[in-house]
Amino acid sequence: MRLKKLKVVAIGGGHGLGRVLSTLSFLGDQLTGVVATTDNGGSTGKLRRRSSTIAWGDLRNCLMQLVDQNSVGSKLFNFRFDGNDELSGHNLGNLMLYALNDIHSRPLDSIKLIRRILRVRTSVQPMSETPTDLMAFYAEGRCRVGEISVDDMATMPKNMMLAPLVKALPETIKAINNADLIILGPGSFLTSIVPPLLVRDISKAIANCNAKCIFIDNIAQEQSPAGELTIDERLEWLTYNIGCQPVDIVVTENMEATSDFVDLVKTPLASEKVEYFHDKVLLVDALEQCLLAFDLVEAKAAAVNDENNNKVVNQ
Repeated sequence: MRLKKLKVVAIGGGHGLGRVLSTLSFLGDQLTGVVATTDNGGSTGKLRRRSSTIAWGDLRNCLMQLVDQNSVGSKLFNFRFDGNDELSGHNLGNLMLYALNDIHSRPLDSIKLIRRILRVRTSVQPMSETPTDLMAFYAEGRCRVGEISVDDMATMPKNMMLAPLVKALPETIKAINNADLIILGPGSFLTSIVPPLLVRDISKAIANCNAKCIFIDNIAQEQSPAGELTIDERLEWLTYNIGCQPVDIVVTENMEATSDFVDLVKTPLASEKVEYFHDKVLLVDALEQCLLAFDLVEAKAAAVNDENNNKVVNQ
């Protein structure tokens, strides 16, 4: 398997990114997950309103996808309080990460401690260690603030940005620079995939690195304005908002999909158990198809280069 030889950075939000990380967990410390931290709803939102902190929910979700789902650690970190008191709705894992953040100087140190406790080899990193929120702007200039508000938008925003602007972790930039493969998605386009790319250090590092970039499309059409966009429309939107188009190839289950900008790998991906989940075996097979496609493109480019060199020599 080609994947086993690669260093991979996967970027996105909790559920979709967690699925990718669990699928590629055999890579161990060759795999890095970079997680969106702009969520302002649920238990995470309550903690963010209590004091300035990054969103912990998606980080916890990704960590839990990397441990045995039947383990005591998984059940403990996923435990959610009910009732009518202050703890109602809170997730114990979120509370533990929130509390550890008061003890450690960096959120990443808190995550590393949890990884050691749970014996997670894969590095899981927040897109930034500084709290920030999503801002989305309509074409006429009206603005929505916060991930929950962005999710409720009726039409596609023209622009999105982070407020305040934040920097990526040095560890994240190093991982991207050393990566052989970058994976974006699956997940909500505007609130899972886009937020890390709005961190300029991250989008710039992806644009300048030597890694190939794969976009994993959702199986079910997401219920948002982005769900109405074609693949090329999403890529054009990315180019306009982050200043580059990082994707080399798109993996999709939509057999009717087309693109003028990138190659497509169209293949079945849905799990038989949960139809909107990506099947882990099928996803690995699809990624291997992408690697083969990259090889063919490079071989063709090399052949063209050799032919041009021969013409120069023979002139």
